[in-house]
Amino acid sequence: PHAVNRVMSSFSFDYSDQGPPSTSNEELRSPTINPDDSCGSGWICEHRWRQIYNMVRFANVVAMTPLTNWWDNQSNQIAFCRGNKGFVAFNNDGHDLNEWLQTCLPAGVYCDVISGNIKDGRCLGKSVQVYDDGRANIVINKSEEDGLLAIHVEARLLTAAAAA
Repeated sequence: PHAVNRVMSSFSFDYSDQGPPSTSNEELRSPTINPDDSCGSGWICEHRWRQIYNMVRFANVVAMTPLTNWWDNQSNQIAFCRGNKGFVAFNNDGHDLNEWLQTCLPAGVYCDVISGNIKDGRCLGKSVQVYDDGRANIVINKSEEDGLLAIHVEARLLTAAAAA
């Protein structure tokens, strides 16, 4: 909560002194945008990755809120609230995280903004049911690509059916 966030985009390279993608005339090559919104032509464009742009949104939603309700398994699993606006959990262990944790969020169904976006009112990733006491069963399997889960008040779904 006390850092300056920076998002960088870059290019792939094979040698540490290699320059950015360029034409045979040594002019910079513009990135192309692929159908999945990633970049081509040798550019990486991390700022276009769902996980990155959704966490920028998460940071904006939880701005100026305290870090509360810290939980850890005394190893490599942690979770915490950002006030009553957001919740994040990380699993960097060799086993699944499956815990009932305090999210500090109002009751409802939320879309995990790491595993998917909300499109046409539906969550395209994992959804999380938060109960009246603010607790939810948080599951991050060791085999998941990202190893984290993030929900916030602006990722609350309007209906439980949208969680499919």
